[in-house]
Amino acid sequence: MDDSPANLPQQPPPPGGRPPEPCGFLVLDKPAGLTSHACVGRVRRAYGLRRVGHGGTLDPAVTGVLPIAIGAATRLLPYLPGDKGYVGVVQLGLTTSSDDLEGEELERRAVPALAPEQLELALAALRGPILQRPPRVSAVHVQGQRAYALARRGEDFELAERPVTIHRLELLGWDGERGRLELAVDCSSGTYVRALARDLGERLGCGGCLAGLRRTTALGFGLDGAVPLERLESGPPPPLLDPLPALAALPRQQLNAEQLLGWRCGRGLAAAAGLAVGSPVAVLDPAGQLAGIGLAAPAGEAGGEAWLRPKLVLQASG
Repeated sequence: MDDSPANLPQQPPPPGGRPPEPCGFLVLDKPAGLTSHACVGRVRRAYGLRRVGHGGTLDPAVTGVLPIAIGAATRLLPYLPGDKGYVGVVQLGLTTSSDDLEGEELERRAVPALAPEQLELALAALRGPILQRPPRVSAVHVQGQRAYALARRGEDFELAERPVTIHRLELLGWDGERGRLELAVDCSSGTYVRALARDLGERLGCGGCLAGLRRTTALGFGLDGAVPLERLESGPPPPLLDPLPALAALPRQQLNAEQLLGWRCGRGLAAAAGLAVGSPVAVLDPAGQLAGIGLAAPAGEAGGEAWLRPKLVLQASG
């Protein structure tokens, strides 16, 4: 199969419309040493396309799942699930300016002999809904500036705690001689695993930082469908993943042929029963392929019946 950009799987264009741009996802297994932005640049060159974006930024030292949206799929990123999964290594007895090994060393302390019960008690306190203070070296905005820029200039500032949810925090291994723990983490969007490492070290009384991290899931994609970056340079680029499975958490409404014509012209339509007002809906064409995203509007906004307003229309006409 020829997977050059001109031959990527596409739906037929609407009558009288422009040929549709590609719409799909590529999941990279990002290597260490590259920024997420640099990975996007590699994908642009491989597919010969400009409209490429990524979901869930990874620090250069972090490896693993980096979902890349291509073409019209870039507009679907806000509708993908935000939860993420990681496997990380925490180094106890060391604190740094960035809460990982990339930062400046701040303090070293002896790691006490820790029983499994002590480790579990410290981990339990970090599970569920918690308030987390982001690392000082992070992309969080502080009075209109990025925290990492302020930290690099040596400025004094405080970051407010933010609510996050740790769905899973499991001890995979403990090396008492080296003072290292391996953890599995499933968490909500906005969680910093570096901050978890720091806070775990504080709870254990010796300080800690992140020594290594690999992302295993992001935005509904996992490592099982990820491809190495080298794959982009060793032949035709991989075929894109259908965007619809990534939207599995959204309710769906399928259109008939007449409704599809109106939808592609930007017209709303009667909503299926049971849709929550304001909720996004995956709108499908008669063949079951994604035609866009709609928002359920309240009854009365359109003649007394619940309405589905176009929010994102793929292959729009006119």
